[in-house]
Amino acid sequence: FARITRGAALSLWKREFIMAAQVAGKTRARISAEHILPNVANLLIVQGTIQFSLGILAEAGLSYVGLGAQPPIPSWGRMLADAQTMVSLAPHVALIPGLTIVAMVLGLNLLGDGLRDALDPRLKVVRA
Repeated sequence: FARITRGAALSLWKREFIMAAQVAGKTRARISAEHILPNVANLLIVQGTIQFSLGILAEAGLSYVGLGAQPPIPSWGRMLADAQTMVSLAPHVALIPGLTIVAMVLGLNLLGDGLRDALDPRLKVVRA
Protein backbone atom coordinates (compact mmCIF):
# COMPACT_ATOMS: atom_id res chain seq x y z
CA PHE A 1 0.00 0.00 0.00
CA ALA A 2 2.81 2.38 0.87
CA ARG A 3 4.68 1.75 -2.39
CA ILE A 4 1.57 2.28 -4.48
CA THR A 5 0.68 5.46 -2.62
CA ARG A 6 4.21 6.84 -2.76
CA GLY A 7 4.64 6.09 -6.46
CA ALA A 8 1.34 7.68 -7.40
CA ALA A 9 1.95 10.70 -5.17
CA LEU A 10 5.43 11.29 -6.57
CA SER A 11 4.09 11.24 -10.11
CA LEU A 12 1.35 13.70 -9.15
CA TRP A 13 3.79 16.17 -7.57
CA LYS A 14 5.23 16.81 -11.04
CA ARG A 15 1.89 17.67 -12.66
CA GLU A 16 0.90 21.16 -13.73
CA PHE A 17 -2.07 21.56 -11.40
CA ILE A 18 0.21 20.87 -8.40
CA MET A 19 2.71 23.45 -9.63
CA ALA A 20 -0.15 25.92 -10.02
CA ALA A 21 -1.24 25.26 -6.45
CA GLN A 22 2.33 25.84 -5.25
CA VAL A 23 2.51 29.13 -7.16
CA ALA A 24 -0.81 30.12 -5.58
CA GLY A 25 0.88 29.82 -2.19
CA LYS A 26 -0.69 26.63 -0.85
CA THR A 27 1.35 24.64 1.65
CA ARG A 28 2.50 21.07 0.98
CA ALA A 29 0.03 19.75 3.58
CA ARG A 30 -2.88 21.57 1.97
CA ILE A 31 -1.87 20.42 -1.53
CA SER A 32 -1.60 16.86 -0.23
CA ALA A 33 -5.05 17.01 1.34
CA GLU A 34 -6.83 18.77 -1.52
CA HIS A 35 -5.12 17.36 -4.60
CA ILE A 36 -2.89 14.36 -3.91
CA LEU A 37 -5.14 12.35 -1.59
CA PRO A 38 -8.26 12.47 -3.82
CA ASN A 39 -6.19 11.34 -6.80
CA VAL A 40 -4.55 8.47 -4.88
CA ALA A 41 -7.63 7.30 -2.95
CA ASN A 42 -9.09 5.34 -5.86
CA LEU A 43 -5.88 3.32 -6.19
CA LEU A 44 -5.92 2.51 -2.48
CA ILE A 45 -9.57 1.47 -2.53
CA VAL A 46 -9.06 -0.90 -5.45
CA GLN A 47 -5.88 -2.31 -3.89
CA GLY A 48 -7.65 -2.76 -0.55
CA THR A 49 -10.59 -4.67 -2.01
CA ILE A 50 -8.27 -6.88 -4.08
CA GLN A 51 -6.10 -7.64 -1.05
CA PHE A 52 -9.18 -8.40 1.07
CA SER A 53 -10.49 -10.86 -1.52
CA LEU A 54 -7.04 -12.46 -1.76
CA GLY A 55 -7.09 -12.81 2.02
CA ILE A 56 -10.41 -14.64 1.83
CA LEU A 57 -8.99 -16.99 -0.80
CA ALA A 58 -5.82 -17.58 1.23
CA GLU A 59 -7.77 -18.34 4.40
CA ALA A 60 -10.09 -20.72 2.55
CA GLY A 61 -7.15 -22.48 0.91
CA LEU A 62 -5.23 -22.86 4.16
CA SER A 63 -8.33 -24.10 5.96
CA TYR A 64 -8.97 -26.59 3.17
CA VAL A 65 -5.59 -28.22 3.75
CA GLY A 66 -5.97 -28.04 7.54
CA LEU A 67 -3.70 -25.10 8.31
CA GLY A 68 -6.36 -22.43 8.85
CA ALA A 69 -8.80 -21.78 11.68
CA GLN A 70 -9.21 -24.60 14.16
CA PRO A 71 -12.51 -26.57 14.50
CA PRO A 72 -14.65 -24.38 16.76
CA ILE A 73 -14.21 -21.48 14.33
CA PRO A 74 -16.21 -21.86 11.09
CA SER A 75 -14.32 -21.65 7.82
CA TRP A 76 -15.47 -22.07 4.23
CA GLY A 77 -12.30 -23.94 3.30
CA ARG A 78 -12.77 -26.48 6.08
CA MET A 79 -16.44 -26.85 5.11
CA LEU A 80 -15.28 -27.73 1.58
CA ALA A 81 -12.74 -30.23 2.90
CA ASP A 82 -15.31 -31.88 5.17
CA ALA A 83 -17.90 -32.04 2.38
CA GLN A 84 -15.48 -33.65 -0.06
CA THR A 85 -16.31 -37.14 1.17
CA MET A 86 -20.06 -36.57 0.78
CA VAL A 87 -20.16 -35.05 -2.71
CA SER A 88 -21.88 -38.08 -4.25
CA LEU A 89 -24.58 -38.19 -1.53
CA ALA A 90 -25.21 -34.47 -0.95
CA PRO A 91 -23.50 -32.19 -3.49
CA HIS A 92 -25.13 -29.08 -2.03
CA VAL A 93 -22.96 -29.48 1.08
CA ALA A 94 -19.89 -28.71 -1.04
CA LEU A 95 -21.54 -26.31 -3.47
CA ILE A 96 -22.78 -23.83 -0.88
CA PRO A 97 -19.38 -22.91 0.64
CA GLY A 98 -17.68 -23.01 -2.76
CA LEU A 99 -20.22 -20.72 -4.39
CA THR A 100 -20.13 -18.46 -1.34
CA ILE A 101 -16.36 -18.02 -1.71
CA VAL A 102 -16.75 -17.26 -5.41
CA ALA A 103 -19.59 -14.79 -4.79
CA MET A 104 -17.71 -13.03 -2.00
CA VAL A 105 -14.49 -12.61 -3.97
CA LEU A 106 -16.32 -11.51 -7.12
CA GLY A 107 -18.50 -9.13 -5.12
CA LEU A 108 -15.50 -7.51 -3.44
CA ASN A 109 -13.74 -7.02 -6.77
CA LEU A 110 -16.86 -5.48 -8.31
CA LEU A 111 -17.30 -3.27 -5.23
CA GLY A 112 -13.74 -2.02 -5.62
CA ASP A 113 -14.27 -1.23 -9.28
CA GLY A 114 -17.53 0.56 -8.52
CA LEU A 115 -15.97 2.63 -5.75
CA ARG A 116 -13.05 3.52 -8.01
CA ASP A 117 -15.44 4.73 -10.69
CA ALA A 118 -17.46 6.71 -8.16
CA LEU A 119 -14.48 8.34 -6.43
CA ASP A 120 -12.11 8.94 -9.36
CA PRO A 121 -11.77 12.71 -9.78
CA ARG A 122 -10.84 12.33 -13.45
CA LEU A 123 -14.21 10.76 -14.21
CA LYS A 124 -16.32 13.45 -12.52
CA VAL A 125 -18.34 15.64 -14.83
CA VAL A 126 -18.02 19.39 -14.32
CA ARG A 127 -21.47 20.94 -14.38
CA ALA A 128 -21.95 24.52 -15.43
